[in-house]
Amino acid sequence: MSQPVQPPNPPQQPYGGGQPTDGNPYAAQQPPAPTGNPYAGQQPPAPTGNPFAGGQQQPGQFGGGAPFAPVAPARDALGLGLVAAFVAALVGAGVYGGIIGATEHQIGYAAVGVGFLVGFAGGKVGGRNPALPVLSAVLALIGVYGGQLLGEALIATKTAPVTVTEIFFEHFSLLNEAWKADTNAISILFFAIAAAAAFSSAKKAAH
Repeated sequence: MSQPVQPPNPPQQPYGGGQPTDGNPYAAQQPPAPTGNPYAGQQPPAPTGNPFAGGQQQPGQFGGGAPFAPVAPARDALGLGLVAAFVAALVGAGVYGGIIGATEHQIGYAAVGVGFLVGFAGGKVGGRNPALPVLSAVLALIGVYGGQLLGEALIATKTAPVTVTEIFFEHFSLLNEAWKADTNAISILFFAIAAAAAFSSAKKAAH
């Protein structure tokens, strides 16, 4: 009895088994078709509206550091300011009196200069104390008064055999009477202008 003869080649499997089909080595595993979206396989995170969500917060922004330098405390040295204003009043009175003694006239801009000098010195040294401009104005009035008295004394020394020191310490009442006799509306105006200049310059110099 004869045995059945096996076919020379086994039939090819059309699919599966990783076998090539019709000469195409990728027939059993085709890549997915392109969709036109480069992020199809990996979607980026949805936007949250926060530009700093994906990065580190920058220093100095939204509490991440100190964005501003600390403000220096305002100067407030009333005592030192008064000392500076008083010294300026003495200097201003000396200069103002010298001008009056030399010209034998009261000059308005010199009185304004006394007020400006007193206020500037007080504000620059004393700082922003609210009482300092007022006190500087008062000291400016004293400076103008002292300057006018000194001017009267210098004029008196031209006609009397006395010195300025003798007039101030031995004949002050006579000197004051002479000052009152020469005081007029213009003299009062010089006082007011000097006080206003001292008040204004003290406030400006404190900034």
